Amino acid sequence: MSENSNQFLDALKQMQGVEVGDIVDVEVLDIEDGQIDVGVENAGVEGVITRREYTSDRNADLRDLVKPGDKFKALVLRRAGGDKENGEFFFSVTRLKEREAYDKLQKDFEDGNAVEGTVTSSVRGGLIVDVGTRGFLPASLISNRYVSDLKPYIGKTMKLKITEIDPNKNRLILSHKDLVEEEREEAFDKVASQLVVGDVVEGKVSRLTNFGAFIDVGGVDGLVHISEISYKHVDKPSDVLKVGQDVKVKVIGIDNDRHRISLSIKQTEPSPFEQATADLNEGDIFEGEVKSLTNFGAFVEVADGIQGLVHVSEISNKHVDKPSDVLKVGQSVKVKVLNIDPSDRRISLSIKDADSNASSENHNSRPRRSRNENSVNKKYMSDNDNGFALGDIIGDQLKDRK
Repeated sequence: MSENSNQFLDALKQMQGVEVGDIVDVEVLDIEDGQIDVGVENAGVEGVITRREYTSDRNADLRDLVKPGDKFKALVLRRAGGDKENGEFFFSVTRLKEREAYDKLQKDFEDGNAVEGTVTSSVRGGLIVDVGTRGFLPASLISNRYVSDLKPYIGKTMKLKITEIDPNKNRLILSHKDLVEEEREEAFDKVASQLVVGDVVEGKVSRLTNFGAFIDVGGVDGLVHISEISYKHVDKPSDVLKVGQDVKVKVIGIDNDRHRISLSIKQTEPSPFEQATADLNEGDIFEGEVKSLTNFGAFVEVADGIQGLVHVSEISNKHVDKPSDVLKVGQSVKVKVLNIDPSDRRISLSIKDADSNASSENHNSRPRRSRNENSVNKKYMSDNDNGFALGDIIGDQLKDRK
């Protein structure tokens, strides 16, 4: 067989070898309105690439994008209908790029890598993102916070994680929230490792809600619950705080499992109890008003809103069955400070030790309170500023009326 015959057979074999789904090398022959005429290299096969199969820009002028003689790879889409010379085909560049993009994205998905994409448009329920191919970013996966307005994201370049990929269905689901959570956990671990409960640090108000304020401490948000904003009652955090405001906060809790930091603003300042007792010392004697009576003692106001307990055993040197037998609410009494417990915000008082008529012997040899009396004392004390549980006080008063 001659050399020319061999070349003819090779060319014929190549022509017959062009099949739908193949990736072939093409050369631009001509550019017409809305399509590019190309020929398959070394195959003698010609075909066309429409505008939509070359670029995603529906308004693009193909003459600005290619010129005769340009060579590139294309995907064989289908054979053209009708009797065309050399069996004309339709080719696609965009779908080839999508296939190549899916191959890379599949590997990124398997390796857990983040990808970068540009938001091209918003649709109902999310965003369309170009990551080499068209991907969908649901609104619920844009951020770890609720996003109501999608328009500001259009045109933005974002780092994303792939949550679902199926090239056969042309399905690609993306998430920015997963990446935010990963970065947040890394930042939390770094910041939390440098903090201990009790630390007082500087922070900035980053966000306000009905239940509290989020404070940025070193790049991580910690929560100041509304009850920890002030010793005074706060209806709404926005009444006393502003976004961007610098504040001093105390670390009151670190939850490594849930990646949460609990903070307090009020605990960086003296409490009403501390302010009221700043000039009060054990042994001081002063006049106070009886505010309430219980079976176990009397509560006497030592400062505005601050009460101390006169245990029933400290009312008189004589035996007292019930405080109401010898005292009345509103009565002014002289009391002596026996003990101030700043940690539990409790004040123990004595009327009998403040009695100037009491014998010096009784005054100096006051019997020590029994363990049982101490336990009774603590039972009716709470962590409120006045040092006692109001419910318990009222409860005992109701019992007296039965």
